[in-house]
Amino acid sequence: MPPISEEDLEQTRNALAPTLDATAAILPWLARPATLRFPAELNQRWLSAAARLHQTWSNRHLDGDDDLRPALFALYSICLETADADCLRFGEALASAIDRLEISGEHPKLVTGLSAAIEALDEEKGLEHETFGERCRHFAQRLESLHAQPEQKRSPVIDRLFIDEAQERVEAMCDALAALPPDAYALKTEAEELAQHAEQLELWGVMHQARRLYKLTGNKPASLEYAWYRQRIEGEIAHLSQLLNLIEVTA
Repeated sequence: MPPISEEDLEQTRNALAPTLDATAAILPWLARPATLRFPAELNQRWLSAAARLHQTWSNRHLDGDDDLRPALFALYSICLETADADCLRFGEALASAIDRLEISGEHPKLVTGLSAAIEALDEEKGLEHETFGERCRHFAQRLESLHAQPEQKRSPVIDRLFIDEAQERVEAMCDALAALPPDAYALKTEAEELAQHAEQLELWGVMHQARRLYKLTGNKPASLEYAWYRQRIEGEIAHLSQLLNLIEVTA
C-alpha cells in the first residue's frame, strides 16, 4: 500500500475541519449536567417516601395496613411542596383511591390500578425522571376513572344473612377475649371462618381485618395474658364491627 502524501492528508483535514469544529462546540454542552427541576433534598425525600409507600403496599397482607395511610400522607405532603400540578393531581388521586379501598374493600380493578401507580413510584430518578409529569397524568387519570365507576350492586338478602352471622362471630370473639383466661383458640377459629366467608362474598375489607385478627391472636396467644394486648385485640374487633356496619348501611 503506497504511503499517503502530505497533500492528501491536508485535503482530508480541511474536509473534516467543519465537522470537528462543530463537535468541539457541542461537547461542553453535553458535559453539563441537566438542570434540576426540584431541589435535590426534596427529591431525596420523595424517593424515601415513595419507597416507604411501595414497601407498605407490597407487604400489607403480611404486616397489616396500619402504615398505609401514614405512608401515603408522607408522600402527599411532598406533592404539596413540589407545587407541581401533575404531582398534586397524582397525590390526590392516590388518596381518593385508598379512601375508597378502606370503605368499600379491595375491588380487583381498584387494587390493580393502585398497584400499577405505586409500582411506578419505584424509580431511581424520582421527581427528575424525564417522563415524571406524563406518568403522573396517566396514573391520576386511571385512578380517577376507577373512582368514578359505580360500585357493583350486591344482594341485600345475602349481605343481610352474612352480617347476622358475622355479628354473632364478633360477639363470640368478645366473649372469648373476656374469658379467664382468654380463649385464644376460639378467637382464632371465629376470625378464620369469618375471613373465609367474607372472601367468598368478595368483602375484601372484612376479610383482611378478620385475617389480621387471626394473625394477631395466632402469633402471640400467650400475649393475651397482658391487658395492653387484650386492649389491642379489642380495638381490632371493634374495627371489624365498624366494617360490618358499613355493609349494613349499604345493603
